[in-house]
Amino acid sequence: MATARRTRLRPEERRNQLVALGVATLADRPLAEVTVEEIAAEAGVSTGLVYYYFGSKNGLHHEIVRRARDSMLHASEPQPELPPADRLVSTLTRLVAYVKEHGPTFYSLVRGAASGDEEVRAVIEDARRQQTERALAVLLELGVPESELLRVAVRSWVALAEQALVDGGINSDLTDDELVGYLERSLGGVVGAVVPGASEALFGVPSAL
Repeated sequence: MATARRTRLRPEERRNQLVALGVATLADRPLAEVTVEEIAAEAGVSTGLVYYYFGSKNGLHHEIVRRARDSMLHASEPQPELPPADRLVSTLTRLVAYVKEHGPTFYSLVRGAASGDEEVRAVIEDARRQQTERALAVLLELGVPESELLRVAVRSWVALAEQALVDGGINSDLTDDELVGYLERSLGGVVGAVVPGASEALFGVPSAL
């Protein structure tokens, strides 16, 4: 990356710039390889200034992951004015579009769950929790009975969806419609494993799936 000419920014502007540069770097390499020195050079500032804002390399990584997480969640924010089934399809469609546009960033975000830093893992787990709650909200509005097993099943579907988005949304010839359809049907299959017959009634997915 080319070194930027140093410009005077207010503290919050500088901090936001450094985080944004870190997120952009995820397009080229995984989070573990993003260094303070690289971000400082790109911004045209000293490494000491980066440490001043983030405390450590892990602190910088935490903020990069948090920004990437927020971007993904915002891009796929549910549209409350839509009926629940349509809302699910809309959310999945925009999530697939985000992954196809920001594939390396999404990959780094998902793989960041294996980070040795507890705070980084917590940020990613929070994203998974929010995705789980979004899917559960749709199912409950559609009349699926709430239960501990349903929550476990939907949480496991979020993990499945992440892998499908990595494999099918990055360097794949699958169309958006194919991937969205698979994600919707796979959620239906998970629901059917918890409440027999529910997946076919709600999604048109045979319970045997």
